[in-house]
Amino acid sequence: MKSWKKVFAVIATFVFTLAFAAGCGSDAQTDKVKTSASSSASAIEQIKQRGKLRVAVFSDKPPFGYVDQNGKNQGYDVYFAHRLAKDLLGDENAVEFVLTEAAARIEVLEADKVDITLANFTVTPERKEKVDFAAPYMKVALGVVSPTGEPVTDVSQLKGKKLIVNKGTTAETYFAKNYPDIELLKYDQNTEAFQALKDGRGAALAHDNTLVFAWARENPGFTVGITKLGDLDTIAPAVKKGNTELLNWVNDEVTKLGAENFFHKDFETTLLPAYGDSVKPDDVVVEGGKL
Repeated sequence: MKSWKKVFAVIATFVFTLAFAAGCGSDAQTDKVKTSASSSASAIEQIKQRGKLRVAVFSDKPPFGYVDQNGKNQGYDVYFAHRLAKDLLGDENAVEFVLTEAAARIEVLEADKVDITLANFTVTPERKEKVDFAAPYMKVALGVVSPTGEPVTDVSQLKGKKLIVNKGTTAETYFAKNYPDIELLKYDQNTEAFQALKDGRGAALAHDNTLVFAWARENPGFTVGITKLGDLDTIAPAVKKGNTELLNWVNDEVTKLGAENFFHKDFETTLLPAYGDSVKPDDVVVEGGKL
């Protein structure tokens, strides 16, 4: 009798193990199907399923992208991001801001950490090889800001001196290519770079003229001696290379917003307080993606 009980116990254990394994296999298969369904969903469908539009912006580049004293994202790019979320998801607050630095703007797209990069991203041929740019919403050139007492009004004045730039910016690329003899002091963050200028670690700082105009106005004792350097470039939203569906949607959105003069309203709300009368809206704003 005891022997039969042992046999029944072994059989029962075996049956239970098979049932458990089958159940686990079923769960695993279900998870696999869910993952497959998610990965096969279109880019826009995935965003809608998530309920959030993930946008890369700067945390330290006022008035374009920064975090205010209350911990909220503000600026020209942020204003635009809220409108994208409203038109795509029906809620202007359905946006998740991912803070980035200039050198990481491509990386966050490639790693699928964001859907769109709006971090004041200047379009260049080199960057076009790695991301897809939509239609532009701003235009920009390089500017050079320096102490008012020792203004740099020509690039020749930088010979034998140090010029401050941010890593991963068009300023770094421009000077490295065209003026290799000028020593560049490179920083990751805008706050670090401008503090270096204040501390006198460099004779001047090169960055987007749209940025240095605003910064010089907020910091007495500094002036933009070179207001336009290099070619006139454009700033545009960027998506991951090959994400054609989202790219087309953003392009359509930029065109639609241009019809209502959206970016001039964005300028008035976010940039005018920083620029005052020193910059005209049409010198910065691009409506409908057309220069």
